[in-house]
Amino acid sequence: MKKDCKVINEQELNTSKPSASNWERGVLETLLLAQVKEQRARRRWSIFFKCILVVFGLMFLSLLYNSGSNEAHYGAPHSGLVEIEGVIEAGANASAERLIPALNRAFSEETSVGVILRINSPGGSPVQAGMINDEIMRLRKKYPKKPVHVVVEEVCASGGYYIAASADRIYVNKASIVGSIGVLMDGFGFTGLMDKLGVERRLMTAGENKAILDPFSPFNPRHKAFAQVALDEIHQQFIEVVRKGRGNRLKETPEVFSGLFWSGAKAVEMGLVDELGTVASVARDVLKESNIVDYTERDDFSERLMKQFAVSLGVGLTRSIKSGAGLELR
Repeated sequence: MKKDCKVINEQELNTSKPSASNWERGVLETLLLAQVKEQRARRRWSIFFKCILVVFGLMFLSLLYNSGSNEAHYGAPHSGLVEIEGVIEAGANASAERLIPALNRAFSEETSVGVILRINSPGGSPVQAGMINDEIMRLRKKYPKKPVHVVVEEVCASGGYYIAASADRIYVNKASIVGSIGVLMDGFGFTGLMDKLGVERRLMTAGENKAILDPFSPFNPRHKAFAQVALDEIHQQFIEVVRKGRGNRLKETPEVFSGLFWSGAKAVEMGLVDELGTVASVARDVLKESNIVDYTERDDFSERLMKQFAVSLGVGLTRSIKSGAGLELR
């Protein structure tokens, strides 16, 4: 019995030992896997550094373009251009904070023969539009020999037209959208929905009118009347700006200040604008200077590119480090 047990134990021991071929296979697999990982890491680093070269190449080209586009023409007579694009509101491209400095540069430059405002805006804040309008009127008085003309592209409505009314002349495309001389205040009422859901509104205020036009409270006719007075006041300010800017050219009817809008061709008939034209035609035929310099404040391309590059750099480094350690993000 002891002898049999001994034989069995030796057999078990022999079968538990790895064969030479299994050991060699394991080493080869480990080496091949390490080589594959090294190739992957090398390939990622190669792509990463190529991207760096591309980014710096684009930055270099942008610097060359920016330095040679406008600045090279400042010394020569030119038509100054300022673009008003998008919704007019604080913090946006079409804000008083960004447009007023651009307008001042365009007017103050000795070699600019006049200023063209290219407007493509559906409107926005009456405060921002009013600030820009006031500044244009101030600059016109300060530089009486420099005309300012508006060129409308797609749309010049509401606050956009509020600004346009300050120009000497307004040019449009026959299919442009012009008008919408009005003021609005919008919102929602959720009281019916709250009742269906069984939600109770618990609102505390100090001041009986502090919750005016609160969307979660029942509609208060007295608050509506108060808000309407404020809207009518701002609307009247808008009307006076248009009357002052357009003068006798405006063929005033009850519909003009009703909030309606019209095509560029119809707006010419109504005296809301003067005639058809483009930036190029106004510079060439009206200002008599086809050389155009853009004074619009724009986000610096190099800064945007560097921000994107920094993010890409961090992501690329993280992936490279993890891939070198045998880890991958999927």
